[in-house]
Amino acid sequence: MAEPGHRLSAFQVTQGTGPELHACKESEYHYEYTACDSTGSRWRVAVPHTPGLCTSLPDPVKGTECSFSCNAGEFLDMKDQSCKPCAEGRYSLGTGIRFDEWDELPHGFASLSANMELDDSAAESTGNCTSSKWVPQGDYIASNTDECTATLMYAVNLKQSGTVNFEYYYPDSSIIFEFFVQNDQCQPNADDSRWMKTTEKGWEFHSVELNRGNNVLYWRTTAFSVWSRVSKPVLVRNIAITGVAYTSECFPCKPGTYASKKGSSFCKLCPANSYSNKGETSCHQCDPDKYSEKGSSSCNVRPACTDKDYFYTHTACDANGETQLMYKWAKPKICSEDLEGAVKLPASGVKTSCPPCNPGFFKTSNSTCQPCPYGSYSNGSDCTHCPAGTEPAVGFEYKWWNTLPTNMETTVLSGINFEYKGMTGWEVAGDHIYTAAGASDNDFMILTLVVPGFRPPQSVMADTENKEVARITFVFETLCSVNCELYFMVGVNSRTNTPVETWKGSKGKQSYTYIIEENTTTSFTWAFQRTTFHEASRKYTNDVAKIYSINVTNVMNGVASYCRPCALEASDVGSSCTSCPAGYYIERDSGTCHSCPPNTILKAHQPYGVQACVPCGPGTKNNKIHSLCYNDCIFSRNTPTRTFNYNFSALANTVTLAGGPSFNSKGLKYFHHFTLSLCGNQGRKMSVCTDNVTDLRIPEGESGFSKSITAYVCQAVIIPPEVTGYKAGVSSQPVSLADRLIGVTTDMTLDGITSPAELFHPESLGIPDVIFFYRSNDVTQSCSSGRSTTIRVRCSPQKTVPGSLSLPGTCSDGTCDGCNFHFLWESAAACPLCSVADYHAIVSSCVAGIQKTTYVWREPKICSGGISLPEQRVTICKTIDFWLKVGISAGTCTAILLTVLTCYFWKKNQKLEYKYSKLVMNATLKDCDLPAADSCAIMEGEDVEDDLIFTSKKSLFGKIKSFTSKRTPDGFDSVPLKTSSGGPDMDL
Repeated sequence: MAEPGHRLSAFQVTQGTGPELHACKESEYHYEYTACDSTGSRWRVAVPHTPGLCTSLPDPVKGTECSFSCNAGEFLDMKDQSCKPCAEGRYSLGTGIRFDEWDELPHGFASLSANMELDDSAAESTGNCTSSKWVPQGDYIASNTDECTATLMYAVNLKQSGTVNFEYYYPDSSIIFEFFVQNDQCQPNADDSRWMKTTEKGWEFHSVELNRGNNVLYWRTTAFSVWSRVSKPVLVRNIAITGVAYTSECFPCKPGTYASKKGSSFCKLCPANSYSNKGETSCHQCDPDKYSEKGSSSCNVRPACTDKDYFYTHTACDANGETQLMYKWAKPKICSEDLEGAVKLPASGVKTSCPPCNPGFFKTSNSTCQPCPYGSYSNGSDCTHCPAGTEPAVGFEYKWWNTLPTNMETTVLSGINFEYKGMTGWEVAGDHIYTAAGASDNDFMILTLVVPGFRPPQSVMADTENKEVARITFVFETLCSVNCELYFMVGVNSRTNTPVETWKGSKGKQSYTYIIEENTTTSFTWAFQRTTFHEASRKYTNDVAKIYSINVTNVMNGVASYCRPCALEASDVGSSCTSCPAGYYIERDSGTCHSCPPNTILKAHQPYGVQACVPCGPGTKNNKIHSLCYNDCIFSRNTPTRTFNYNFSALANTVTLAGGPSFNSKGLKYFHHFTLSLCGNQGRKMSVCTDNVTDLRIPEGESGFSKSITAYVCQAVIIPPEVTGYKAGVSSQPVSLADRLIGVTTDMTLDGITSPAELFHPESLGIPDVIFFYRSNDVTQSCSSGRSTTIRVRCSPQKTVPGSLSLPGTCSDGTCDGCNFHFLWESAAACPLCSVADYHAIVSSCVAGIQKTTYVWREPKICSGGISLPEQRVTICKTIDFWLKVGISAGTCTAILLTVLTCYFWKKNQKLEYKYSKLVMNATLKDCDLPAADSCAIMEGEDVEDDLIFTSKKSLFGKIKSFTSKRTPDGFDSVPLKTSSGGPDMDL
């Protein structure tokens, strides 16, 4: 067959120049077509295998039309240019080619690898990616599993429109897998089919139409497992391309397949215990002492049977209600019992009484288990009607494993070719179910439970935030000697199973609970793999996983193991159960509904009694339906001197924060990206983190197909667009860090969560940080009590709204232990509301009869919002010039008055001295005899006003004069008296 796209070079006729050239034989040349001309015609020419060895080639003849092609199962015989059927043992696609053998990279394929970093600064790390290529592995080719970009390429020239189709296995969403085609102008095909969807069950088929002309096919993968987990590779097989102009020969069937008829378009697989070589028309049976799997090219010698080749199970209950332990050979049976040292299958055990039915079921007369009707319950024996005032708590509780429940199924996924086998992966064993022996130790033993839907209480349906529709709890154990893994996966609405948790190695008996948040058909899958080594053998059959019990609550059409009190509704025929409104608890005795007290939330699954109402944490209050506690962005802090009020409404919108860049072993740069919503919004969670690895084609804002998480605080791993080369950054592995608000306080510890102050730089204003405490619902192996988050809100007047977010300096990813996350939010909006104590008054001087009072903030200003500064106050006042004039005038008047009084008193004093002198003089003349009474009479010519001194009622001037009189040391007034004779004075 001519290679697709091969073009004939110029045909040359070599004329003989010597006797050594002979006429060409048919075995020495082959036919090819020339390139098509503008009319769509071509010529058939003969081309020697080795030019120059022979001559006399057949003449060129008119060829078939360029659009001519043969049907599938036929080839074009170039000798007579007609289609003929393929012989037995061979096949053809008619106008195409198929690649189904991957022992090595087929001719025409190229495998390239590159580092995702597009900038030159990362050129030194590209050496890490040289080995990250697509690797042929026999029946398929496997992609890389690291952060390098691996590309598988194939170029083909089509003479007519055709298709490319292939099978692929794509189980891990942490890898981006894209397939696209480029044409002559290097333009890719339609973008919507570029991104491949993860496979749900085994291999899936994919087909893309190809245009006429040159087509370059690209299979490209890039993994984003920035954490320690290794991604599972993408596998591709059976690549078929149609649209090449013709097939000049048929392909032989590959080993392990055969074609028994002429004109086959494909080859069939050989059944188990048979084999075939290349181009076979039938398969050959293996010898009795040998075996083979389906599609084998050879047979293997059967080993001696060991205790790893059988397993135990319990038979279903018989009519007598008895079961027995029974041993079975693992399928397919590849061992021989006849070889030396081989073990025999142990005898079955004695019959024992069947275990009881599972709770909610009852045992029928033929010892089978049937579900109790609605309105009744059972502990596994007989059904009992629920007492008055109670209702059945419906669900599924499996703890006895005599037969596999009808809504569960088990199978085995091959760890070699990833095809499902018709085998039993888990076997019942009385009080547990465990993993049976697979065909190989790297097989996946799969157990699936399908729940059609849920029937949560009415109060839960009204809760739009805490969407706990139901929960599944199972008790398990793993016993392993090598690196076994147990996966627990959840699928919603038949979408791809999403791994929820993985346990590696031996794990003691323990319980795990998963909360279901969506009321829809849900599947729960347990997958156990003993080892990842690709060895088709049974060495570790004794490594098992055991599940002891599975309990699912609120299942639609479920059964009940007990009845719970319900709210009663009176009716004509008595009373019946009804649902309490959201936020109401049931009083056990009366069956009435009562609203929870303020600032409490209701335990949705046990709403009995007032004790079911749990108080909210500090700084929070309940929403209308008492389902969650939230903070409405208002907070108060009391001190002995004043009350500080806060309003964080300016911080209510979601904000994002990226940690510093991190690099994994391949040099891939990535960031831990956080989204935070602090408060408000009636408690609605506003932060959304998505996983868009497999959905990069979705336009921005349409995340309907993405796996997203809604929380108060969430984290995702972001690989920026400049690194990926995609139009959008890659966001993967979203994790919720905060599902419920515990409280808001200035204390560093609340409910067992601590926000160490030393993680951040100290605050300098003397205002304590307000700390928001959150918890998440996710419980992991490393975080047994779930994750927690603290957000320190710090007053920083210089940082305008929304302020700045920062991570701890010592823990750049926001956490030092992987479970407790801490953030610091500095903003002016985090300062207390301004009050009267935050400003003071400044009074101006009196200018032109006006005085102004201005109010200013105290420095430094450590408040925001709240009250505003009062307006400037203006008052009327007297200026200093006026008072100066008044003072001068008053002083002048006082001086004049004092001068007049001084003169007046001086004159009066002179008169008194004169009168007294005369009295003294008279007394002296009469030898010290006192004068007669009339000697003191008013002499003629004296002033009458002198009487004022002696009047009993003193006038104002009299009082002043009395104060100015002289007093003797004994307290009496000293009055100088003069004698009539003018002798010396005598003091009286």
